[in-house]
Amino acid sequence: MKIVLLGPPGAGKGTLAKGLKDHFNLMHISTGDMLREEMKNGTDLGKEAKKHIESGGLVPDEIVTKMVENKLSNDKNVKNGFMLDGFPRTRTQAEDLDKILKKINLPLDCVLSLEASLKIVLERLTGRRVCRACGALYHIKNMPSKKEGVCDKCGGELYQRADDNEKTIKNRMEVYTESTEPIIDYYKKQGLIKTLDANKEAEEVRDFTIKLFNG
Repeated sequence: MKIVLLGPPGAGKGTLAKGLKDHFNLMHISTGDMLREEMKNGTDLGKEAKKHIESGGLVPDEIVTKMVENKLSNDKNVKNGFMLDGFPRTRTQAEDLDKILKKINLPLDCVLSLEASLKIVLERLTGRRVCRACGALYHIKNMPSKKEGVCDKCGGELYQRADDNEKTIKNRMEVYTESTEPIIDYYKKQGLIKTLDANKEAEEVRDFTIKLFNG
């Protein structure tokens, strides 16, 4: 099973990906995670990406596409199935992805489009907290840590990402609408789109999606 996850920031792509990964044993390829690793390591790519991410913009196509191509072409586990989360984000990236997948003979089976309102996205992202040490995710309302500001898993410090503020989130939603929604039309023409109501609770979205694939 080869899947692309589409949706605005805060729609729950990462949470859904974890549920599908556990159920179907699929590889989760998150460009966000890959870029954050580059930023954490202070690479040239990471420094360039940081400037775009913290302003709410998109990382240039050529940087992200090269990173994804390297992963898909060199990791043998992709043959067992994968989910792309955070890529493609532009029509150009979608076309480039088709070329990459054609080259390695692994065409897409499905594109899941998660639809969420601005109100829900703001609630989710402004309340999100991340462990500085292990990367575990929390939410001050929906999934708080036992002790405020401290990770339950490793005791690390919890922090709010620089891009998880209302102004940047609204900008990211505008960028998504302008740049990413045209991809939906691109994949609709290929008959690959399946739409999910991502305003619902994560468990409900996960269960619905699993039933969708199990027929």
